[in-house]
Amino acid sequence: MTRGTRDETTAAPAAREGLTLTTTGLPAWLDPVAAAARTVQPRQLSRFLPPEDGRGRQSAVLILFGEGPRGPELLLQERAGTLRSHAGQPSFPGGALDPEDGDPHTTGPLRAALREAVEETGLDPSGVQLFGVLPRLYIPVSEFVVSPVLGWWREPSPVGAVDPAETARVFTVPVADLTNPEHRVTVVHPGGHQGPAFLVESALVWGFTAGVIDRILHFAGWELPWDRSRHVPLDWRA
Repeated sequence: MTRGTRDETTAAPAAREGLTLTTTGLPAWLDPVAAAARTVQPRQLSRFLPPEDGRGRQSAVLILFGEGPRGPELLLQERAGTLRSHAGQPSFPGGALDPEDGDPHTTGPLRAALREAVEETGLDPSGVQLFGVLPRLYIPVSEFVVSPVLGWWREPSPVGAVDPAETARVFTVPVADLTNPEHRVTVVHPGGHQGPAFLVESALVWGFTAGVIDRILHFAGWELPWDRSRHVPLDWRA
């Protein structure tokens, strides 16, 4: 993935507070991710899609790509172990939309994704460039309807767990580690369900977050062959 820039703009106006989606100035290695965001269909990402009757709590996550000492990387966090929902689970920054975020079908997810990331990790939103939104997905266990918002960490800022009651830690994962077949496993839930997972940064990344990362790697053309028969239990510990 060679570093470079591109000039093409696919601006999608966002009326509230100057929020826009644009690919202007993205590093060239993000081109396939931006292209996937424009073409991928919901069922290519997950079998869990928003209920047709409109049920579900509207939410958004920020899938933030940066460039660190080892090249392209993703920002993740680990939820506090005391939370009632998804306790101790690595995830993208994000959460439910607030009324002031606006229309959940237009700019609401953009604002919510940035707002939640600021509240959870302390990042400076002025250094984040939003460049795409993946189709809305559904998390049945929490009944969240999630809009995955793609961002480029154009100007990195210090990050960390803002509220230990909600976030145990904030960390970045090199994309090279996510694509490394040695770090890829299939997680087995107590009920028998299986799904893609990643053993990175002393954590087991699984569930919704791992599923989205898995699909991004696939549709960006970054995925390497890996052993899907290598199973680990959900209670895996480093």
